[in-house]
Amino acid sequence: MVYATATGGPVISAWAAVSPLGLHGADFSTGLRSGRRAAGPLDPEEWSVPFQEACLVPDFHIKQILGRKGTRSMDRATGLAVTALGRLLTDGDATGERLPGVGEDTGVALGTSTGSAQSIMDFTRDSLVSERPFFVDPARFPNTVMNCAAGQSAIWHGLKGPNTTVAGGRATGLLTLQYALRLQRAGRAGTVLCGAVEEFSSARAWLEWHARADGDTAAVLGEGAAVWLLEPEESAREHGRGGLVDVAGVEFGFAADPERARTVLAEVVRRLLDRTGTEAGRLWAVADSQAPGAEGEAERAALAEVLGGHEPLRVAAADSIGDTYAASAAFQIAAVLALAERREAAPGSPALVTSVDRDGVVGAALLRTRPHATTQP
Repeated sequence: MVYATATGGPVISAWAAVSPLGLHGADFSTGLRSGRRAAGPLDPEEWSVPFQEACLVPDFHIKQILGRKGTRSMDRATGLAVTALGRLLTDGDATGERLPGVGEDTGVALGTSTGSAQSIMDFTRDSLVSERPFFVDPARFPNTVMNCAAGQSAIWHGLKGPNTTVAGGRATGLLTLQYALRLQRAGRAGTVLCGAVEEFSSARAWLEWHARADGDTAAVLGEGAAVWLLEPEESAREHGRGGLVDVAGVEFGFAADPERARTVLAEVVRRLLDRTGTEAGRLWAVADSQAPGAEGEAERAALAEVLGGHEPLRVAAADSIGDTYAASAAFQIAAVLALAERREAAPGSPALVTSVDRDGVVGAALLRTRPHATTQP
């Protein structure tokens, strides 16, 4: 289904990212612009994983960033989400003032894969190796549920609006955006903080290694959280935010196997362009998921088919921050927002974000730049 918007519809007016390029959105924006690759070697004494390098968020120590209170049992995925939303909710200066118009009734729609695979496995292991199965740390049980990061983020930042966790593989960021638009259309929330988070851990590394095709170890794993503020245009204007992009539309399809992904994605993109009145030749930028293996090949082939000879700017977030899986589409959106913020395209320029997941979910979103940009935290 396409969610098309007209003038006065939802806009993305602010964003934040905690990524392997740094703890701030400015680090992410600058790193992408310079083409810096964040991958680094892993210490084998610290990480028991089948990979030699990864893209880790630098200097990310939960207690140092968030303080000791309330963080004793907080896992990495939750810490990344809480930190990213905190960056988004403040104006980014030393005062830490909260964004105007973002009250306690604000909704949260946060994407993830399984929550924290490491927390799930650690808790399960403790129940098996402890002297008695119930000799586990009860404070760590909330980390084993998928909605932990979203729930803890809302509690930490005092947000009492609708709180939703979305899990959809590589397309999670697009599915989260779609869900936030539905909340607004249904009148459940006016302002929604949405995005996605993914952690690097030994558990995730081994799960990914077993899921990949034989010999496919080229894609370096990454982690981080990318979030943005989705609100009605009137609300953004009322609180002095010109907005970065209009959300013109979102569409999804399903490919039963990788061989069908090319055809399905091409159909999805064509429907999206047609229903939003956008010509493929007018696309200013394309942010593809850079998925490894057959899915990535299908995505590139579909885009080449739809675009013909047109060559828009390619936004390649994964080249810098690695494969962030559930957060990949959210980082793709954040990369487009970073470009829009720097006014690298004329107002009204359309940008396409696409995603293909190995489990069959295929998605695309169309964003249009707005006349004025804000500064991200």
